Amino acid sequence: MNSLEQTAAALKDLFADDFRIGAAVNPCTIRTQEKLLAHHFNSITAENEMKFASVHPREDLYTFEEADQIADFARKHGMALRGHTLVWHNQTTDWLFRDRQGRPVSKAVLFERIRSHIQTVVGRYKDDIYAWDVVNEVIADEGEQLLRSSLWTDIAGDEFIAKAFEYAHESDPNALLFYNDYNESHPHKRDKIYTLVKSLLDRGVPIHGIGLQAHWNLYDPSLDDIRAAIEKYASLGLQLQLTELDMSVFRFDDKRADLTEPAPGMLERQAELYEAVFKLLKEYRDCIGSVTFWGAADDYTWLSDFPVQGRKNWPFLFDEGHRPKPAYYRVAALTGK
Repeated sequence: MNSLEQTAAALKDLFADDFRIGAAVNPCTIRTQEKLLAHHFNSITAENEMKFASVHPREDLYTFEEADQIADFARKHGMALRGHTLVWHNQTTDWLFRDRQGRPVSKAVLFERIRSHIQTVVGRYKDDIYAWDVVNEVIADEGEQLLRSSLWTDIAGDEFIAKAFEYAHESDPNALLFYNDYNESHPHKRDKIYTLVKSLLDRGVPIHGIGLQAHWNLYDPSLDDIRAAIEKYASLGLQLQLTELDMSVFRFDDKRADLTEPAPGMLERQAELYEAVFKLLKEYRDCIGSVTFWGAADDYTWLSDFPVQGRKNWPFLFDEGHRPKPAYYRVAALTGK
């Protein structure tokens, strides 16, 4: 780290009285960003390396090498580790849903396979991972339908959701178990997420928290909608965590690809928003256990290719050289430390 980084107060210390400060990592960034991560963060999440397709490509094969690297990194630096994710409609190997003739398996076979997977994965990291995103993104974005259509719903209806939490709880009774989703602050989807989670609680399903992905941008969602979402979810008595926070400088439907650096005003607007968001989060620190960025610095972010392939984005508190941005200083000033 350069001298500027070394004099910047660590985020994990600034917010020590509020919540953990996390970052998503991968086998590359734990090397290229190691000093930044070790200085500022006390929690990490594997970006992709613990997802089904990454650790279980074939029924008879588990590939834990990269996931193990991330668990080792967390131990080395004394960081908490979140598990992401056990059940998802994406990045799940197709063999899970098919028999040897390529036909859909029965519900019983699907449950047997996912239980074995969860027992193996959760069991492997039982001493390392304190919380799991058990079920990810099952809510339909539009319309009145509660759940998105997927191979999971085709085979098992909605029953797979409760089963996943039950299997995770029996595999590690001490782990905190989360439902995780995006667009969580949009009122229509917020209400659906609330409905789903409340139904799980009413049935006695072992769920302990809601993960607000928080893939936000300079224009959406509004602070009022974020506050309303936090209050509605918190009314269920569960822990909340921001699990995948970033602040894109583009509207989601902005397709331009001509910028090689942030346009005038973008970083100041980003700083204002991060300040307002963290001020709001501190208000609700009694129900928010962790705030995890989906990355650490602007040299690497999934947003640099999404939704516009080849376009750079600058969504974090630290720039491409790992130096604090205006947003860092605005957020740090909130703590008075």
